[in-house]
Amino acid sequence: MREHTTSSEISGLYKLSVHERLEIVESCGQLTNEELETLSATKPLTVEEASQMLENVAGIFPLPLSIATHFRVNGRDRLVPMVTEEKSIVAGASYAAKLARSAGGFTASCTEPRMVGQVQIMNCPSPDEAERRVVREAQGILEKANALGGSIVGLGGGGRSLECKVLRTDRGSMLIVDITFDTRDAMGARFVTRACESVAPFLEEITGGRALAKIVSNFAVKRICKAGAVWRKDLLGDGTVAGILDVCEFAIHDKFRCVTHNKGIMNGIDAVAVATGNDFRAIEAAAHAFACREGRYVPLAKYFQDDDGNLRGEIEIPLPVGIVGGSTTNPVARICRKILGVNSVTELAEIMAAVGLAQNFAILRALVQEGLEGSYRRLSGVGVRTSQKT
Repeated sequence: MREHTTSSEISGLYKLSVHERLEIVESCGQLTNEELETLSATKPLTVEEASQMLENVAGIFPLPLSIATHFRVNGRDRLVPMVTEEKSIVAGASYAAKLARSAGGFTASCTEPRMVGQVQIMNCPSPDEAERRVVREAQGILEKANALGGSIVGLGGGGRSLECKVLRTDRGSMLIVDITFDTRDAMGARFVTRACESVAPFLEEITGGRALAKIVSNFAVKRICKAGAVWRKDLLGDGTVAGILDVCEFAIHDKFRCVTHNKGIMNGIDAVAVATGNDFRAIEAAAHAFACREGRYVPLAKYFQDDDGNLRGEIEIPLPVGIVGGSTTNPVARICRKILGVNSVTELAEIMAAVGLAQNFAILRALVQEGLEGSYRRLSGVGVRTSQKT
C-alpha cells in the first residue's frame, strides 16, 4: 500500500495500469477496500439496483470514471473524478490545471446556496389586490413553508424571502409568487417543490385564486460561483496569449462561436456533476439561461492580459449542486466526493467552476496552437494509453 498523500500533482498517470492508478487514488483519498472494489467494478450497479432508481430499466449503460490531476483550488490540492465519454477532456483539464499551478492554481468563491420556488396563481378576482395580500402575509407564508420540516430545515435552511408579480399574458393575468430557499448542502429541487406545494392552499385562500404550477426554478441566479486563474506568458508564449484573447473576442460578438465556447466549459462541469451524483441537466439549464441574463447570449468565461502580459481567466456561473439527497447517495458518487475531499456544497461548486474554466482554457489553447483535431490526437493518446502491467 502506498503512503498517503494529499498532492494532486501526479505526472504520468496515463502510463500506469488501472490497478496502479487505483493505488494512487486510494493513497490520496484514503479509501477503504470496499470502496476500491466498488471503483474497480468488482461490485457494479446491478439491473435490480438500477430498477430502484428509474422506471422501465432494461440494462446498464456504463461510462468511464477518470481522475483529473494537478488541480489546486483555493490553496488546496484536489484530485477530480470525471465521468465522460469524450476523449481529451480529462487530459485537457489536467494540463490546463498543471499550467495554472505555476501561478498558484485557481481561486474560487460562491454565494450562499439559494434556490427559488414558484407558485402560479390563476383566476384571482383582483390580481393586483392579491399581490398586495401576499406581500402582507409573506412571513406567514414562509413559516408554513418551513413547517414542512425535514433535514434542510433542521440544519438551518428553509424559506428566506418572498417576492410576487402579476404577469399579464394572452391567457389572462396570473400572479406568480417567488419564494427563495436556503437549501444548505442539498441541491434542493425536491424540497423546494414540496414546500411550494405545501403553501399553495394558503395562497389560494388569501388570493381567491387557483394554484396551478408549484415547482422549483432552475434559473439559479442566486447561487453563483466564480473562479479565476492565471496562465503565465512565459509558459504559453505571446502568440498563444494574443490568440486566445482574439478567439474570446470572437465569442463575445458572435453567438454561434459563443455557444461552443460555453459548451467547452460544460464539458468539464458536467463530467464532475455526473461523477458526484448531481443533475447536470439542471446545471446546463441554469448556465445557458445565465449567459442570456442581460438580453443577449454571452461567454461564461472571459480572459484578460494582466500588467505582466500573463493571461487571466475568470468564470461566473450558477451551480445548483448538492452533496446530500437524490442521486448523490449513489455509492460511486459518495466515493468520488471522498476523493475530492469536499465537506460542503460550496467546496464542490468551487471545484466545479475551476474545472469548467480549466476545460475552457484547454480548448482555447488548442484552437490557437495545433487546432482541435491535433489536440484530440495528442491528448487522446495521453488519456487512453496504459501500460501492459497487470
